[in-house]
Amino acid sequence: MTAADVLVIGGGIAGISAAAELAAHMSVLVLEAETAPGYHATGRSAAIFIRNYGNATLRALNAASAPFLAAPEGVSAHSLLSPRGEMLVATEEELPALDEYASGASGLEALTPAQAVELVPILRQDRIAGAIIEWEAQDIDVDRMLGGYVRLLKARGGRVVTAAPVTGITRAAGVWTLTTNDGSYQAPLLVNAAGAWADEVARMAGAHMLALQPMRRSAALLPPPGGHDIRNWPLFASAAEHWYAKPEAGRLMVSPADEDPVAPHDAWPDDMVLAEGLHRYEQAVCEPVRRVEASWAGLRTFAPDRSPVVGFDPEVEGLFWLAGQGGYGIQTAPGLSRLTAALIAGHPPELSPETVAALDPARFIS
Repeated sequence: MTAADVLVIGGGIAGISAAAELAAHMSVLVLEAETAPGYHATGRSAAIFIRNYGNATLRALNAASAPFLAAPEGVSAHSLLSPRGEMLVATEEELPALDEYASGASGLEALTPAQAVELVPILRQDRIAGAIIEWEAQDIDVDRMLGGYVRLLKARGGRVVTAAPVTGITRAAGVWTLTTNDGSYQAPLLVNAAGAWADEVARMAGAHMLALQPMRRSAALLPPPGGHDIRNWPLFASAAEHWYAKPEAGRLMVSPADEDPVAPHDAWPDDMVLAEGLHRYEQAVCEPVRRVEASWAGLRTFAPDRSPVVGFDPEVEGLFWLAGQGGYGIQTAPGLSRLTAALIAGHPPELSPETVAALDPARFIS
């Protein structure tokens, strides 16, 4: 039997970053079902930081995470960010969606159709009725971020146990006992950072499930369209989220921006969904898709209100939720990990009381 102060289920960026922060205060052990951290959603992220992405709660988390991403003390000697930009283009029918996105946003610049095409020459100017760009949107080096948090966790005495899916959870005399195929682990506190499997972990722990819904998101990798040098293109996307495209290591990643509800699993793309999404993308550009070099899919898990679920379960003692990050998990991990450490260690959170309350799992449990 291996004991710690805190057990974290889930070795994605949420669980690893929270464990690294917690390890400054107590002994921490992370249990990951796969053979390496970051196998599922973390390793399949679009890897971009967009300040205006998400609802008001998420935008507060984005703002809280930005300073760390720029200067990740203890995780990396250099910024985790690099220039990219995010441009949204709208057809006449998509103008209301463009206006809705811009409402309450900051740091956006309106572009003419000609300016949009100057930035991304393959766009069809006759299809653009409006465009905006967030110049401060930046690429995130996810591999360096995750690896840095793993090193920080270990430097602080924490451990990561991989290939250890949790098969049983019990609690007695104020202590959790988790059973895996690698042995048993005990701690008074349990952090549920299991991503798409978070509701299943809650069920095993005797807590209410929160109707967390995994959603499949697919992507394809294309050769540079038309022989263009695409390295400095911004991420460009349909304002109504019908597709998006992003330069990726000299090639173009295109996603249908699909959100298909699925059960938790090791996701793969649906060929029809991918084909339909690529067709929507083709309607916006003047270069057809001639070849798909690779494709993949990941799961983005949302709570019913699309805000993350972070805080102590109001009914089950010693159970802490860190779930429902949706498509925002990488860019909000610094803020959420510090919040997790603060709430568990009993320190004042850096976030506003309104934001902390908006994340509290008690909002779903009457």
